[in-house]
Amino acid sequence: MTKPEKYDLEERTAIFGETAVDFAKVIPAGPVNTPLISQFVRSATSVGANYCEADDAGTKRDFLHKIGICKREARETKHWLRMIAKAEPVLKERARRLWYEAKELHLIFAAIGRNGKV
Repeated sequence: MTKPEKYDLEERTAIFGETAVDFAKVIPAGPVNTPLISQFVRSATSVGANYCEADDAGTKRDFLHKIGICKREARETKHWLRMIAKAEPVLKERARRLWYEAKELHLIFAAIGRNGKV
């Protein structure tokens, strides 16, 4: 019997950030979109960066603090995706797919925060 593959949240958050960067590159720049793009990329890539910090935390308190930041950044990313979908309706479906991944990450980090462990 083979061992089940280890779940790699660090890799998942990295892929999420990379996908967000790729998506941001197709959003047309302009007076409305440019601030949205900037905020979106900042929050989406911050999820993985903060997870890396949480993973290396020296104390449980620091770990839970960083996990809380991951949760908030994932939630914020959902907000920016909603605004981008409103500003660029042609990108709505692509934004929706990213929104669902941000939602799942938010729920994962919320559960980790409640349980206090990975």
